[in-house]
Amino acid sequence: MATAGRRALAGLWRSVSSAKRCRTELRPSPFLLHCRGLCATGETRENPSLVFRQLFDQSSFTYTYVLGDRQSGECVLIDPVIEMVDRDTRVMSELGLRLTYALNTHVHADHVTGTGELKKRSEVKSVIARGSKAVADVHVDEGDTVKFGQFELEVRSTPGHTDGCLTFVLKNQGKAFTGDALLIRGCGRTDFQQGDPGRLYDSVHGKILSLSDDTQLYPAHDYTGQTVTTVAEEKKFNPRLTKPKAEFVQLMSELNLPYPRLIDKAVPANMVCGLQELMK
Repeated sequence: MATAGRRALAGLWRSVSSAKRCRTELRPSPFLLHCRGLCATGETRENPSLVFRQLFDQSSFTYTYVLGDRQSGECVLIDPVIEMVDRDTRVMSELGLRLTYALNTHVHADHVTGTGELKKRSEVKSVIARGSKAVADVHVDEGDTVKFGQFELEVRSTPGHTDGCLTFVLKNQGKAFTGDALLIRGCGRTDFQQGDPGRLYDSVHGKILSLSDDTQLYPAHDYTGQTVTTVAEEKKFNPRLTKPKAEFVQLMSELNLPYPRLIDKAVPANMVCGLQELMK
């Protein structure tokens, strides 16, 4: 009986120890808790009436963004590509959205904007920076806002890649659309179209990386399969923009990148909103 009792106690002890180990193993790590905190923050900031779609053009590696308001049905399109207009209009129609503004973050050199083609199909107004000197229905400057339904995009001037580069900040929703000024772990080149590395450095640090750390950043392009980053990530991991300004300027000045393949076609077309017939 004594032996049986000792066996029973030993078995009970093993069960208790196993339960303790399970609780320890299942306890979330500090990193996981941090990630959950970020996710929770994002969910509470995003209004359920917001419609958001990130679309991709495989030819130019360009992201086009649909931002809409479910209640009013109004939406905007950021950086449309002319070859993808059919797709964009289909997506907006399927989502029950009505396009009011087509925005370009800058005069692109790697594709022709779809804004002109979109204007042929609806009453949409084109939007671009006044500093770009390009044709548009609406020219915007630092501090202006573009409204769609209950939502607003704040305009931030972020030159350096070009004179007319803009970042659009979706107010109170924790999102910003950075164009070519800031890419995921990179930035736009500064060796053509009024490029200025010192100016770009100041723009990114003063207007983009000054946003809250958990702000999600959506670029105009990505070449490595990534879709989104955050202010905190880029302040820590961006191999160019984490350098001191002088080192950044030197690095950008020594890149020796090839001449953009479509620049001679894209820039003249984009200066007239992608409406090539105006150039004839």
